[in-house]
Amino acid sequence: MNLAAIPSPASAVWHLGPIPIRAYALCIIAGIVIACLVMEVRLRRRGVAPWASLDITVWAVPFGIIGARIYHVITSPGDYFGSGGNPLEALQIWKGGLGIWGAVAGGALGAWLGCRQIGIPLSVAADALAPGLPLAQAVGRVGNWFNNELYGRATTLPWGLRVHEMNSAGQPTTGTDGEPVLRAGLYHPTFLYELLWDVAVAVFVFLADRRWKFGRGRAFALYVMGYTLGRFWIEMLRDDPATHVLGIRLNVFTAAAVFLGALVYFLRVRGPREYVVPILPEQPAPETGPTTSDVSQVDVSARTKRAAATTPIGYRVVDERRFEAYRATGKLPDEDGDDDPADEAATVTGDDDPQDARATGPHRGTSTGR
Repeated sequence: MNLAAIPSPASAVWHLGPIPIRAYALCIIAGIVIACLVMEVRLRRRGVAPWASLDITVWAVPFGIIGARIYHVITSPGDYFGSGGNPLEALQIWKGGLGIWGAVAGGALGAWLGCRQIGIPLSVAADALAPGLPLAQAVGRVGNWFNNELYGRATTLPWGLRVHEMNSAGQPTTGTDGEPVLRAGLYHPTFLYELLWDVAVAVFVFLADRRWKFGRGRAFALYVMGYTLGRFWIEMLRDDPATHVLGIRLNVFTAAAVFLGALVYFLRVRGPREYVVPILPEQPAPETGPTTSDVSQVDVSARTKRAAATTPIGYRVVDERRFEAYRATGKLPDEDGDDDPADEAATVTGDDDPQDARATGPHRGTSTGR
């Protein structure tokens, strides 16, 4: 008996009365929370209003789930449209079947829509999220362990994984003694390999971004390169059913293609880290007139008006020097004299005139998470 072998949970679902509580769902939710908190902290350090990350998340998460499901269905069509398949099961997402590639693509689309609502460039949010996303993926892989899935080929390594036989409902099969049945032998714990790799990618991106202060989405591109590099070799160890092209798992080709795309973007796109300063609504001139002590004349909405006056209607993108000056003084330095116009980034409004700080078009927005 190999005492160092890694066991697998015999159950991935618990019931709270008639309500099933799935370990995989809990891991996904925990991962989303971690990614959102990391993005929130990093967005605030770049000048975005508190809890703007929630406005982005409420768009990114649903689009990410839809994208993940679409990718899974497209790359595994036989499970739903082949012989014996049921097309309606393509909509039954609770039965499992999500693809990380579709999740990132769909989540990016949702994040772009969320960024348009609050008035910041997608690149600012992407760079803020870059270390948090691999942490979320690492937590999600724990859910795969509970599901007894995404394991690798058979191995004799001391840290091999014991795997239960699973039925079509995703539950362990039981023997005549009522105990869950284990598959013969040990298998590569590829879920654990990817978990550890994801954590390493998160640390690497965080440290590299702190050292070189990447901008314009380059920190996110670095995350993509790091993740796909690991996914490439981990995918080669997996032995679960998957679509193959030329005898190789489709996800191997996908990882290689996405890595090359991220590498090209990282090498070609240049620019300093982007910061933002808020564009506040114009405040009306104070009313003048005789004062009165009549309680009925007190404006009970004054606090609400003051909050609205300090809520950004958009943001203006600046470089680090101007951002630090804004934080110190409450206003941007003059744009003449010693300032080099090349140092200033464009505003999110896309206006040609850098003097114009008004938010227009789709970049107008406020943070509903305040």
